[in-house]
Amino acid sequence: MHTEQPIAEPSPPILHVDMDAFFASVELLSHPELRGKPVIVGGHSPRAVVTSATYEARAFGVHSAMPVGAALRLCPKAVVLEPHMQLYRDYSRQVMGLFREVTPLVEPLSIDEAFLDVAGARRLLGESDVIAERLRQRVLSETGLTCSVGVAPTKFMAKLASGRAKPDGMLVVRPSEVLGYLHPLPVRALWGVGEKTAEQLERRGLRTVGDIADTPLETLVRGLGEATGVKLHELALGIDTRDVETVSQEKSVGHERTFDIDEWSPEVLRRELLHQSTRVAVRLRAAGLVGKTVALKLRYSDFTTISRSRTLAEPTDLGKRIFDEVSAIFDAVGAKHQAIRLIGVRVEQLTEAGGSVHQPALWADETVPSEGWREAELTIDRVTAKFGTDSVRPASLVHAPKSGETADRNGTRR
Repeated sequence: MHTEQPIAEPSPPILHVDMDAFFASVELLSHPELRGKPVIVGGHSPRAVVTSATYEARAFGVHSAMPVGAALRLCPKAVVLEPHMQLYRDYSRQVMGLFREVTPLVEPLSIDEAFLDVAGARRLLGESDVIAERLRQRVLSETGLTCSVGVAPTKFMAKLASGRAKPDGMLVVRPSEVLGYLHPLPVRALWGVGEKTAEQLERRGLRTVGDIADTPLETLVRGLGEATGVKLHELALGIDTRDVETVSQEKSVGHERTFDIDEWSPEVLRRELLHQSTRVAVRLRAAGLVGKTVALKLRYSDFTTISRSRTLAEPTDLGKRIFDEVSAIFDAVGAKHQAIRLIGVRVEQLTEAGGSVHQPALWADETVPSEGWREAELTIDRVTAKFGTDSVRPASLVHAPKSGETADRNGTRR
């Protein structure tokens, strides 16, 4: 008697690869004697924050973005290492290159994580879990770094799976397993459910993803609004139609600085705004982008934080235009006589430059026309590309601190 063999379930096509404690792991390559010990990556100034931490430090409650002082109170034996952003970028490029050797469909999410669509690679390289395991081994052998991989039918489930696989692991969630894996999880496991939304759901007795799946869509929309209700309803049913996007455009470009000592001087603050505006403009031009909204971020000594923005008539990538606008915002806020802990500049509503950006009438009262400023800034771009970021600077910034390699994963200077 012939018995039919069950058809094997196809392997899911989406991988989410996340480097394990990336910044800390890169630092340990230069400090192998610290392996297995609690290590914190962060500055040594009074205002320094944790950039990354090893899992040994995280076991004590240490996490990114918390003050280094607070982290050391939780874990007094931790070793603090200064961050080296350029080194992290170099390793990130190497890792992303390894991903692209597997498939051209790679969507970087940040410096240390990416989605991969390996549907087309399975014919040559085998099932997705085989591809993922070989990729993990290759990353380790060629960089000395470990990563965790989630393999699933959708981006949401793949990212969820990689988080559950950490550190240095892999989790495969096949299509038939999605709901069984997803429904017992707490509502906070769903993408986009923060503290406020979680409280709203829990007040309605919805504590697990399965509870949301069992709730009529109309009820969710009535309680949470159209967009959130529909999104959570679909995610709870395992529905996520997003494709892996190989070209992603930055939503904003910004720089910010936390002062070691609260800053009162309007002159110092204006110089910092000029410095940041110049750096933001350089990054915009390097990416071939222009922005239409200029934003100022201020954090006062009592940790109160405000953000104010203005939308321009025409998008720009000129440092002087950004500086003029953010200076006007600064004046309007009236922060001249208050202690400032953090100050930042950001340009939003980005689009591709599409050739030269014309801004007539913006410089009508200036001795140098807009095209003169553009040519001057483009000349600075060429010089700094050859000799370094701070080789040419505005005169008012000659004695200002040089640009350190201390940008966070979104490029924000700390």
